[in-house]
Amino acid sequence: MKRHLLLLATLALPALAAAGPATSFADAAKRHRAGDTAAAMAFWVPLAQQGDANAAFNLGTIHQHGDGVAKNPAEALKWYRIAAERGDREAQSRLGAMYLAGEGTAKDEKQGWRWINEHRVAHLHHDHHPHMVAWRAQAAKLIDERDRREAFAASRRSSAQVMADLKRRSGSPAAVQLAAGREAPASN
Repeated sequence: MKRHLLLLATLALPALAAAGPATSFADAAKRHRAGDTAAAMAFWVPLAQQGDANAAFNLGTIHQHGDGVAKNPAEALKWYRIAAERGDREAQSRLGAMYLAGEGTAKDEKQGWRWINEHRVAHLHHDHHPHMVAWRAQAAKLIDERDRREAFAASRRSSAQVMADLKRRSGSPAAVQLAAGREAPASN
């Protein structure tokens, strides 16, 4: 059975390569995993050149690790930068790490930490954005209202229990029933 699968896989690889360039991201990824990196790159490169972060990230990854292409850290840096500039967090991290290690470029700690912290820094404005301020105020109001309702309900239960205990101590039959957790008879 294993021989048949191996033979089938061996026959399928040239068929994939002969099928032309990839037609979708899924097809490009499938081709790359099957060893047809050229077909995947034919799909990803034009997209990455137009600023597609996913395509640029994929190209950065294969060049950084030499996965189907010659290992080329400078080329990886170029593609990661395109993805990072479009907000891809993983590309920002990898770009920062490459600057910190001097991989594909001169070692530059300032650039490295800039890219590693880019996502966090880029989203600090959300803390003061009017929509976030309004949302936090609304959430605080709702939480405060809920807490007050729960505290009031607990207070009423506690007050009723205290009153029942006082009446029980005074010997009132209705209070004794309340203290025992039973409904007291209605008085006319």
